[in-house]
Amino acid sequence: MATIGFIGLGNMGGPMAVNLVKAGHNVTVFDLFPDAMARVVDAGARAAASAKEAVTGAEIVISMLPAGKHVESLFVSGDGLFDVISKGALVIDSSTIDADTAKKVAAVAESKGLQFIDAPVSGGVAGAAAGTLTFIVGGSDEAFAHALPVLQAMGKNIFHAGSVGAGQVAKVCNNMMLGILMAGTAEALNLGIKNGLDPKVLSDIMVNSSGRNWALELYNPVPGVMENAPASREYQGGFMVDLMVKDLGLAQEVSLGSQSATPMGALARNLFNLHAKQGNGRLDFSSIYQFFKQ
Repeated sequence: MATIGFIGLGNMGGPMAVNLVKAGHNVTVFDLFPDAMARVVDAGARAAASAKEAVTGAEIVISMLPAGKHVESLFVSGDGLFDVISKGALVIDSSTIDADTAKKVAAVAESKGLQFIDAPVSGGVAGAAAGTLTFIVGGSDEAFAHALPVLQAMGKNIFHAGSVGAGQVAKVCNNMMLGILMAGTAEALNLGIKNGLDPKVLSDIMVNSSGRNWALELYNPVPGVMENAPASREYQGGFMVDLMVKDLGLAQEVSLGSQSATPMGALARNLFNLHAKQGNGRLDFSSIYQFFKQ
C-alpha cells in the first residue's frame, strides 16, 4: 500500500480519493474548501493544512484541478511542490489540461528527479464514485507501470496513450465527441418532444436504433427520463457546462496546432459557450437540452 498525497477534492477528486482509502492506501488530502476535505476525511483520509503538508513524505502525489494554470502554479510557479515532493516519487495529474502545459510541468518534474504522468479521466461523477473511471495516460513505460496499481483502485479501464501529453490529446478528442453527441442528442429529443412524442419512448426507440449513443443510454438530458441522470436532479452534481466549454476550447487549440478540421467541435463549443453565458455555467452539461427547449 502506498503513501499518497491527493490535492483537489471536487466532484471527481473527492470520490477518487475515497476509493484509494477503501483500497487500503495511506491518503493525505488537501483542498481549498474544508467541506470537500471533510467528506474524504470521514472516509478515512488524513486532512492536511496545506498542499505542501499533503505531499510531504508521499510516494505518490495525485492532483485533480480545473485547468493548466492551476497545475503549473501548484507544482512549479506558485506552491512549488516539486521542491517539496521526495525525489523518486510519482506525480499523477488527472486534471484535463492542454498538452503543452503537461509537457512543460513534466520536464520540470524530471529535472527535480521525479516521475510525472498526465492521466485525465472519463466516466463522470458516477464513475468516480463507483471506481470505474477510464484513465488515459501519457508518460514513460516505467512511470505507467508504477502508476497502474494505484489507478486500478480508482478506475476500470486504464489506457497508455503514449508519451507525456498524449493522455491530454486523447481526452480532448473524447470530450469533443461527447459535447457533439450531447448537443445532437438534446436537439433530436427536443425535436421529437415538440412534435408530440413522449421523451422516454423516443429515447428507447433511439437507444435501440442507429442513433444509439452514450448520452441516450446513460446520461439522458431530458428531466424525468432517467432517474439517476443529472437532468432528473435539476442538472446538479455532474460535469459542469463551464468545464465542457473549457475542454471544447482545448480541442480547438489542438486542432489549430495540427491544422485538423473540427467544424462540429467548433459548433459544439459555440453552443455550450452561449449556454454558459446565459447563466448556466455551473449546471451539468446535459442542460444544453434546456437551450434547445427555450
